[in-house]
Amino acid sequence: MGENAISGDLKNIAIDTGRSETLVVCFGEMLIDFVPTVGGVSLAEAPAFKKAPGGAPANVAVGVSRLGGSSAFVGKVGDDEFGRMLAEILRLNNVDSSGMRFDHEARTALTFVTLRGDGEREFLFFRHPSADMRLLESELDKNLIQKAKIFHYGSISLIEEPCRSTQLAAMKIAKASGSLLSYDPNLRLALWPSEEAARKEIMSIWNLADVIKISEEEITFLTGGDDPYDDEVVLQKLFHPNLKLLVVSEGPNGCRYFTQEFKGKVGGVKVKAVDTTGAGDAFVSGLLNSLASDLTILNDEKKLREALLFANACGAITATERGAIPAMPTMNAVQDLLSSSRS
Repeated sequence: MGENAISGDLKNIAIDTGRSETLVVCFGEMLIDFVPTVGGVSLAEAPAFKKAPGGAPANVAVGVSRLGGSSAFVGKVGDDEFGRMLAEILRLNNVDSSGMRFDHEARTALTFVTLRGDGEREFLFFRHPSADMRLLESELDKNLIQKAKIFHYGSISLIEEPCRSTQLAAMKIAKASGSLLSYDPNLRLALWPSEEAARKEIMSIWNLADVIKISEEEITFLTGGDDPYDDEVVLQKLFHPNLKLLVVSEGPNGCRYFTQEFKGKVGGVKVKAVDTTGAGDAFVSGLLNSLASDLTILNDEKKLREALLFANACGAITATERGAIPAMPTMNAVQDLLSSSRS
């Protein structure tokens, strides 16, 4: 079932900018990242690993909450020690976990991740299957999803059933209740059966999103090898008529933005990076937290540039510590970094 199967009654529903809530609901995977205790080594060379909570949608939910926003997580973990640990981490970070479910048969997903000396990220996934892949549509907390000012998701949940159908159903509920749909494909090729399958599924829901965040590498992949720094490539091949904002994150170099009315670039905030794990998710949380408070940002270039500079700072701070969730910044930390970078 591709885009057309669920888009028929979605595209003509306007976003209700008068909603009083600022809730950001994040759908997808939550897992344990195992990160080497030393930097710049391959997984095979790592002497030891430190466990850190992760999973892109969960990272974003915690990121929004850390910034003082309102967030919730919808997903599934194993009914095991790691799953209960993750639920407790959400609680400690003031993330609404009422949409979280526990699987009695499948384990919580594990990922070993490192940034090698040559700058390349290396991943090793343990999900055969993991609990997040087994979330059922009947297990969705529909009332929670309907409250979302913004509904955020990725593409990893599209890899296998039943989670794929569950994500499509959740998107439909959110759109019908006036939520802004936010999509970060978060490409992890090693999890997909083939490049072709990844490209097809990621693009199958592309035209349903109101806000999309992608990286340069994802542009190259999704366009079949085109130049990710060519704005015309982005506009011709990835921008769609219903899209309100497309952001290309470029790590320390900042980001580019594209809307129906304007486009531009916002420079990065310089820091000494230690581990880039979760930096993109921190960027997304910074942007979504701003949008949840004020949707007019999408139509005001000055406001949008301020929101994107703030998001860049969120990503920068996260890169200064190991792990994703442990490194998500507070509002004060972001404001301090921005103040010091201006002086």
